[in-house]
Amino acid sequence: MGKEKLFAWIDAFLGAHHVLALATGSGDHLRCTPLEYSWHDHALWILSEGGRKFCALRENRQVAATVFETDTSFSNLQALQMEGVAEIEDNTSEDYEKEAAYRHIPVSALRNLAEPLWLIKIIPTSITCLNTGFKAEGFSARQIWRD
Repeated sequence: MGKEKLFAWIDAFLGAHHVLALATGSGDHLRCTPLEYSWHDHALWILSEGGRKFCALRENRQVAATVFETDTSFSNLQALQMEGVAEIEDNTSEDYEKEAAYRHIPVSALRNLAEPLWLIKIIPTSITCLNTGFKAEGFSARQIWRD
């Protein structure tokens, strides 16, 4: 499958979903956290309050994430696993303001929360796609996109 066609599938799949499992790690500390995300501008955007995932992110910006369909039957498998680099931004950054606008949330409301939300931006470096529907098009069900 060509890179452009595969990325079009990735773009549509990530745009149609809004929850991922984010894996972070540093030393002996591992964390896998379900989080809401948005997908645009070739990146995942997550607004998150603090937590143990940030302990790892401060030391290791390499992350993994997965998004999947809840239909787990083998004939309808659709999922992706992503590796990438995370950037953390506080609520004063330009990207933070852009993400608030993208989600139609007044940035002033976010800044006035008792527990501040941080912006995690994930730039994918590798995405492994699993889609049994690719077989009908003559391709392997497992496809890998790399930046």
